Amino acid sequence: MTDIKELLLSRIRDVADYPEPGVMFKDITPLLADPAAFTALTDALAGIVERTGATKVVGLEARGFILGAPVAVRAGVGFIPVRKAGKLPGATLRQAYDLEYGSAEIEVHAEDLTAEDRVLVIDDVLATGGTAEASLQLIRRAGARVAGVAVLMELAFLDGRSRLAPALDGAPLEALLVV
Repeated sequence: MTDIKELLLSRIRDVADYPEPGVMFKDITPLLADPAAFTALTDALAGIVERTGATKVVGLEARGFILGAPVAVRAGVGFIPVRKAGKLPGATLRQAYDLEYGSAEIEVHAEDLTAEDRVLVIDDVLATGGTAEASLQLIRRAGARVAGVAVLMELAFLDGRSRLAPALDGAPLEALLVV
């Protein structure tokens, strides 16, 4: 696992003062542009799908779509997008959550999840944990079970893991990188 961590880290670019002064943005686009690194990431996350027994992958808008869809294909399971409110057609379940400054809402097509599903949530970064926490609430409201959360990178200094722990209710949280 050390080799994959080194590979992934070497393909993540730090961008200072983005999107606002004082923020060090972790840009994964160089990783996505490198087929060897993107394949290694996809394989590692697909391994988590298999270990958790997940039957579906939920990808969180927007980079969770980029990571989650190929993982679902590789693991042979379905992919479900969780989108910002108002982006999905038809009947949806919606979940509000608090941000550092304000609030937001996400939604999912409830008919895409069933009581037989075990769902792994995939995203690029775990920061404060608000979006991931709201997605777990949505999954349970849709009647499915939570298999866990997997992220490329956890920003440990923001302590999202602590916020997410109660919502995980014993399901695993796996971060390939912790920075």
